[in-house]
Amino acid sequence: MAIEFHFTAKPKLKKPVLVEGFPGLGLVGTISASYLIEKLKMEPLGYITGEQFPPLAAVHNHRPLYPARMYFSQKHDLIVFVSEFVIPIGAVNELSEKIYDFARKMKVGKIISLGGITIKGEQDEVFAIASLPELGTALEKIKTVKLIKEGATTGVTGVLLARGAVEGYPVISLLAESQEGYMDPKAAAMVLEVLNEVLGIKIDISALEEEAKAIDDKVKNVMSKAKTAHTEYKKVQTDGSLGPMYG
Repeated sequence: MAIEFHFTAKPKLKKPVLVEGFPGLGLVGTISASYLIEKLKMEPLGYITGEQFPPLAAVHNHRPLYPARMYFSQKHDLIVFVSEFVIPIGAVNELSEKIYDFARKMKVGKIISLGGITIKGEQDEVFAIASLPELGTALEKIKTVKLIKEGATTGVTGVLLARGAVEGYPVISLLAESQEGYMDPKAAAMVLEVLNEVLGIKIDISALEEEAKAIDDKVKNVMSKAKTAHTEYKKVQTDGSLGPMYG
C-alpha cells in the first residue's frame, strides 16, 4: 500500500499557501504547525496514511486521530500539513512527490516548510532556503532572516526544495536555531514570527511557550509510542511471522 491522502472536506480555496510542519530538530515543525492550526481555528481537510507509517492513533481532547493530518482555513486561504511522528526515510521521496503533486493540483501559491537547525547555538536569526532567487530576495528584506548560502537540507523539505528549484515552483524552508533532544518553543515562535511576515497575517505567539509545554507532553507521548510500535513491528518482521509487507 502506497502513501495515500484521504480527504474529509472539499474547501474552495483560491491560491492557498501550504505550510508543512513535520517533526525534526526541537520539534519546531510540529509545534509551529499545531499552534497555527489551533490559533487560526483551522478545519480538518483529511489525513495521510502509508505502509511505513507507525500503526498508531494520536489522541487529542479524548478523540483518536491519524498522526499525519491536513487542515485548511478558508478565511486565510491556507493549508497546513502536520505529523506527530518522524517520517521514515523510506517514505520521504514518495510523500514529497505526493505533497508536490497535491500542491500543483490545488494551485498552491507557495509551499513553506517549518523546522529547526543547528548552526552556531544562538537564537537570534531564522535561516531560510528558497527554491527561486526572487523568493530569497523577498525573504532577505525581513530583518531576522538570513539565507543559507552553502549546506544541505534533508527529508521532505529537501526534496520539495530541489524539485521546486528545477521546475520553477516556489518552495521556502524557514529554520530556527534549535537544540537536539528537547522541545524548543522559542524556536517555534521565531519561525512563526517570520511566517507572519510572509503570509501577511498576525498570529499571536505570546502564549506559545506556555502552551508548548502542553503540546510537549502530547507529542512526546505519541512519538514514543510510534517508536515502540515501529520497533515491535521490526522484530515481528525479522521473526517472519507477519511476512515482509510489515515494517
